[in-house]
Amino acid sequence: MRTATTVLVASLLVLSAAVGPAGAVAAPTTDASAADAGSTVAADTTVQANNTTVTILSYNDVQTAAAENGTFPRMASLIDERRAAHDNPTFVFGAGDEVSPHSLSPLTQWRTPVDVLNEIQPDAEGIGNHDLDFGFDGVENFSEASEFPWLMANIVDSETGDPIPGTEPYTVVEKQGVKVGVIGLADEKIKGKTAVDFDKQGYKLQDYSEVGSEYATQLKDEENVDVVVALGHFGVPVAKDFANSTDNVDVVLVGDDEQYYPPEETDGVVISEAEARANYVGELNLTVSDGEVADWDGRLISTENSTKDENVSEIIETARGEQLSRVAGQSEVKLDARFASNYHDETNLGNLVTDAFLAETGADVAITNAGGIRSNGQYGPGNITAGDVYNMLPFNNHLVTVELTGSELESLLASQVVTLESETGQQYDAESQLQVGGVTYEWYTHNDTDDPIRSMYVGGEPVDADATYEVTVNSYMAGWDGSVLTNATVVDRDYTLYGTALYDYIESQGTVAPEGEDRIRRVDSEVDAGTVELDGEGDVAVSFEKPTAENETAVDAESFYALNSANERVNASAATVEDGTVSVTFADSELSTLAESGDVEVYGHYSVDGRERPYFEYSVVNADVTAEVLETTTTTTAAPTTTTESAETTAAPETTTSEDDESGSSAPGFGVGAAAIAVLGAALLALRE
Repeated sequence: MRTATTVLVASLLVLSAAVGPAGAVAAPTTDASAADAGSTVAADTTVQANNTTVTILSYNDVQTAAAENGTFPRMASLIDERRAAHDNPTFVFGAGDEVSPHSLSPLTQWRTPVDVLNEIQPDAEGIGNHDLDFGFDGVENFSEASEFPWLMANIVDSETGDPIPGTEPYTVVEKQGVKVGVIGLADEKIKGKTAVDFDKQGYKLQDYSEVGSEYATQLKDEENVDVVVALGHFGVPVAKDFANSTDNVDVVLVGDDEQYYPPEETDGVVISEAEARANYVGELNLTVSDGEVADWDGRLISTENSTKDENVSEIIETARGEQLSRVAGQSEVKLDARFASNYHDETNLGNLVTDAFLAETGADVAITNAGGIRSNGQYGPGNITAGDVYNMLPFNNHLVTVELTGSELESLLASQVVTLESETGQQYDAESQLQVGGVTYEWYTHNDTDDPIRSMYVGGEPVDADATYEVTVNSYMAGWDGSVLTNATVVDRDYTLYGTALYDYIESQGTVAPEGEDRIRRVDSEVDAGTVELDGEGDVAVSFEKPTAENETAVDAESFYALNSANERVNASAATVEDGTVSVTFADSELSTLAESGDVEVYGHYSVDGRERPYFEYSVVNADVTAEVLETTTTTTAAPTTTTESAETTAAPETTTSEDDESGSSAPGFGVGAAAIAVLGAALLALRE
């Protein structure tokens, strides 16, 4: 966009209510019906030489909604409604990640979403990372089945420079005398966010800014387009950088980071992203004067109140059939598949998934990436169906078991830690980005360390840096470039889909009720509580300095608890803060029992004055405790006798701390849990054979 000075055409009617944040202007509308997308100009339509209004409707990251008879049919209806609301030329574009992942991916791959998109009739679609889930060859297959072009300009054949078969770098769409040029782009993150290997497949990723500028200039100078739109599957922050570094681009429609981002202008370029999963449709109205965009207004419209398109609903329901209605079992609790939950901390679903991996393979440790858990929803309590399972785990990933040393395992966990001070951490808060089974660990949330992983245990025992452990991951993770998994020795490839592993596990259990078990322990501040002597009598205090920060900190006295390496837990009975010292009180007998089963650490919550965290409501202090359990021995001396025999001294029976587990532990010991999982895994494998 060159300028933003011309006022919108006076004949446009402005809707009375805008959707989005305050200040967004509602889109213009008319009562006349518009022709279907891609049709020719109606006989009574007149295009003014100057001040033509162009409407762009957009969406992105449909993903799991593609196999659900919910928001996708509503989005189709809303697009039809908004098309009909305009007499002016109206275009529809998608910004990628439409054909995957979804619950039908393991069954029908890309077919269902493409069938629906053909009903919607977009004018062009950009390629996103998940549109490569079926490989580069898959792109040509779904492109041939599509009644619209798929665009990707900066992923090309390493030798010939040709685009991916089935794609074009750009397209020009002309309606009612207005020409819109559209370019497909991605940034470097796409290589790490899809299962395809660019180098092995003979493809290279070119600089999106250089390629985008080159094609935009070509479209303006040689194709004489009125508007240049980039379908940028690279998130809003990258889109802003792109706007500041490129020429001749008027609009960037964004995918990938799934933000609710109503149209905003950056350096003369309008940027918009319609969140994800067909929840919104973007509507952008451009005033085009003499081949230049002179002004704009726009909004995001929720699909919530739209009726379902009957044809789209029928396509989805027919594809779902009976297979996805099968009930795997029941969950007594709500299973949390939300992105924010799984990226930041362990979830009950993450624990269930990794326990299913361990049951399938019998490995020591199971790890799955947070991004492999999809749908951003919650399931149960109640029946859990195949559709639910494949919505949560929709990719065609199977299970790979590798050998890692303790040091390599620590490196893998550390590679996913996002610190609070990082760019991502400032936007989303610190993140651990993994879900795990068989391993328990602390992760430190700040930059001021070379050692973000602490107190790591496998099966309740401290991890030996030189020992070897069998670790099961999903096949997408097994291909992570630059990680310790790249060259790890593969022990086994189990071609059971990771979603099927979860389905089988729930089915074998009948009823599941996973809980949080402190497998992943966030730490924002570390202190030393010194040595605490435990004799099993009365109460004992664990004392340490209050966490310090640039601003005043406030400690939550009711939040303290102790954990051991077996993840057994004891809650404190009291806590006080005086003269900068925190004193946390436990029942001595409970802390003694905890200490006998493993190393003890004390945790509690605190807040920092003036600091609002993007996700977590509080910070966590970890007090390292050296617990010494004393063996108390009482000796009784017999009274003198009147005989000549020597007096004998009889020792009293030795007393020890109670073995009765009254700790209030919310999680079982890892040693027993790992053994049970291994037995179950062997049984399931036998059944499968």
